[in-house]
Amino acid sequence: MLKRPFFALHGGWLAGVLVSGTLMASDETVDQAAQSVEAQQAQSALQQQIDEADDATRSAIEELRRLERETRQMEASNAALSGRLASEAERQQRLGQALDTLSDTRAALPAVEQDMTEQLISWIESDLPFLKAERLARVQPTEQQPSESAARIANLLEAWRAELAYGREVDSWRGRLQLAEGNPREVEYLRIGRIGFYYLTPDGREGGMWDKASGEWQALDESARREVRNGLRIADDQRTPELLRLPLSIIANDHAGGQQ
Repeated sequence: MLKRPFFALHGGWLAGVLVSGTLMASDETVDQAAQSVEAQQAQSALQQQIDEADDATRSAIEELRRLERETRQMEASNAALSGRLASEAERQQRLGQALDTLSDTRAALPAVEQDMTEQLISWIESDLPFLKAERLARVQPTEQQPSESAARIANLLEAWRAELAYGREVDSWRGRLQLAEGNPREVEYLRIGRIGFYYLTPDGREGGMWDKASGEWQALDESARREVRNGLRIADDQRTPELLRLPLSIIANDHAGGQQ
């Protein structure tokens, strides 16, 4: 009877020991779990710091690359701008020199204009008297023509070219002729360059040649009048050009002396 309580107590102690061991084991597990969580949190925080450092590094690298690109672009732009500035400076220098020359040229233009005008008028006055009013009007200034010397010289050059062209043309036209005696009459004029100037009445019965030496019209005989008629047809493109046997309005020495 005495052994059963002892066994019960002993069993109770044993159960208490077992419970105490279980509690101790549970505390150690909790501590280990807590340490594991803390380690994981520390590891996560460290990884976050590493990631943030990586992001900052990448951003810094990207910014550096961007700055390098902008620097290269700026250097290229500066180089191009420097070239343009140098070219513009050179152009401005040339323009300044041209303006200086232009000022000198403009100062000389009135004298050049006057000289050209006088030469052309003298040429027309001493030439065969064909289309004289028209030719002088082309040379002498009018209210409708520009007043600036540069524009006037351009017009005079055109007049000069027209005068030169007269020496290479065969021309004909109708006009009125005033002889010393009688009333003005309608005639057909024929001009062969600057060496022959003739007229013929519409009926072909009268004709003449301008004689530069005497400054008068000289009558043509029937044979010469036929040649003038042939010349009129040639000028009107009615006949193939051919050799005309006509007296000349000027002598050879006068023609060689400058009337081209």
